[in-house]
Amino acid sequence: MTQYHEPVNELKSKDKNIVRALASLKEEIEAVDWYHQRAASTEDDDLKSILIHNRDEEIEHAAMILEWLRRTIPAFDEELRTYLFTDEPITGIEEDDDKSSMNQGLGMGSMKS
Repeated sequence: MTQYHEPVNELKSKDKNIVRALASLKEEIEAVDWYHQRAASTEDDDLKSILIHNRDEEIEHAAMILEWLRRTIPAFDEELRTYLFTDEPITGIEEDDDKSSMNQGLGMGSMKS
């Protein structure tokens, strides 16, 4: 398999499964892109509806893999919990988290409510 960057015999079964999941996630996201572009380009309403349906199915598949990764890799869990389902400015979240970490390092804690 060309997706391995390290000798495959040095990878544990869990690591191989992570490689499989990441490869599948890339493929699903690529399929979302294909269907999205096709739907955006067609002027046929029936075809557009089918392509949007197909795109949304690929989004579902990607979400399922992402959830498996979240449950499997603690860093995914931490980052997804930080960035998803918030209305905060995306780049501001990291800045706020960095400030909070610095304050906690000084024993001051966060001033957020």
